[in-house]
Amino acid sequence: MPHIKTDISAQTVLTTFEVTPGTCQDLLDLLTDAYRDVISKQSGFIAAGLHVNDAQTRIANYSQWEDRNDFQAMLRTDEMRKRNRVINEMCKSFEPVMYDVAAVF
Repeated sequence: MPHIKTDISAQTVLTTFEVTPGTCQDLLDLLTDAYRDVISKQSGFIAAGLHVNDAQTRIANYSQWEDRNDFQAMLRTDEMRKRNRVINEMCKSFEPVMYDVAAVF
């Protein structure tokens, strides 16, 4: 099982998706399919987790990549561009933000 670490040069990406309770499971299914079929097979992918809040109005995605360029290359693939258009239509908003891990506990 992957562990969050500070002593690696990985790029961490946190993405939040704002959804309605009626679309939460549908979007979660799309994201799960994307990770299983496409994203996890991309160069530089390390690991990811999908999280849903109790109200089913937000999905949070935590992923790590060997390099920020690997994450950006994944986003530019034809398959992910197509999938992200569908994902965008299902969300009120979604925003991927790149971070460095500052501390772990």
